[in-house]
Amino acid sequence: MKFGIDRLLSEPQLQAALKGRRVGLVAHPASVTADLTHSVDALMACPDIRLTAAFGPQHGMKGDLQDNMMETPDETDPVHGIPVFSLYGEVRRPTGQMMSTFDVVLIDLQDVGCRIYTFVTTLLYMLEAAAEHGKEVWVLDRPNPAGRPVEGTLLQPGWESFVGAGPMPMRHGMTLGEMGHWFIDHFKLDVAYRVVKMQGWKPDEAPGYGWPLNQRSWINPSPNAPNVSMARAYAGTVMLEGATLSEGRGTTRPLELFGAPDIDARAVIADMQSFAPQWLKGCVLRDMWFEPTFHKHVGTLCSGVQIHVDDPAYDHEAFRPWRVQALGFKAIRRLYPDYDLWRDFPYEYAFGKLPIDVINGGPGLREWVDDPASVPDDLDALARPEEQAWEEIRRPHLLY
Repeated sequence: MKFGIDRLLSEPQLQAALKGRRVGLVAHPASVTADLTHSVDALMACPDIRLTAAFGPQHGMKGDLQDNMMETPDETDPVHGIPVFSLYGEVRRPTGQMMSTFDVVLIDLQDVGCRIYTFVTTLLYMLEAAAEHGKEVWVLDRPNPAGRPVEGTLLQPGWESFVGAGPMPMRHGMTLGEMGHWFIDHFKLDVAYRVVKMQGWKPDEAPGYGWPLNQRSWINPSPNAPNVSMARAYAGTVMLEGATLSEGRGTTRPLELFGAPDIDARAVIADMQSFAPQWLKGCVLRDMWFEPTFHKHVGTLCSGVQIHVDDPAYDHEAFRPWRVQALGFKAIRRLYPDYDLWRDFPYEYAFGKLPIDVINGGPGLREWVDDPASVPDDLDALARPEEQAWEEIRRPHLLY
């Protein structure tokens, strides 16, 4: 198969549309061609493309900053001498000065298919700035490694943030190129927009179900996105960023597990299995131990639950990561009613709101977890109508 960047570099008619124009590029460490050349280097080597600026999203062009809310400064590319502007530094939205450095911007970002993954919001902010400044936007499309399934409640009005660009569910099931079409339609943006589509992407086919396993190398799009298992689980495990439990940062399997020093993982799994066994289809839960080398519970032995989605038991259509993690929270609340579960700090600079609510785009999930009388059907009643609505909303914008 071919990603958007590979088509641009191999098809003269695509390059011809850029000839004589100043080109910007939004990229990160996973922005590579089929032979693992970084897109900056590949575009610089293309005689008909004049690259004049680059932009790095959260974690930077180098992808070196491990934690969230760690800002990246602007810099000059040490090889090519072009400016590299940070879209996760002093600003989140590109400034007028940044926008003046190009005529058309190429967005070549590997996403993981989750609303909270901030590259989605960076795409929206670039589209809005391009509409304001009369610039053109191209998305060089890449696979959604979580595939097509949809899960989670829609972000509620008033809960927009850098981790919630608009009323989409946690697991949206779209590529960035498709998401750009939805943004333009939903926000009524007047912007020149083009998607360089992939060729041969088959999101419903085993074993990758969205990622072309054995065809393309996996490169971390962010420091704690080390493999396809993380991408599959992330729409659930990302909620741990709003909890006191460790999500495995500081281990070699971040965002595939959860745990803490003061829980009994076996008891948690047993409660999950008894309370909502229907939500655990498609994956295998295993109790385990880990000791984070940084971040929450650093240097402390934790009892944990690993979510396995890479063995023969994995069922792509049945697996529901958002519900699995919600169930993990619920089991801890049922076993330890007074457990200090929710963190309280200005997550992604959203002041006055609990991080778990910012992550979920509203308080519904937290309220379900904390209500002693709530049952699985109550959360399904919140989520299912919105999941079904999203499948219809996104349908006109799907390209594959």
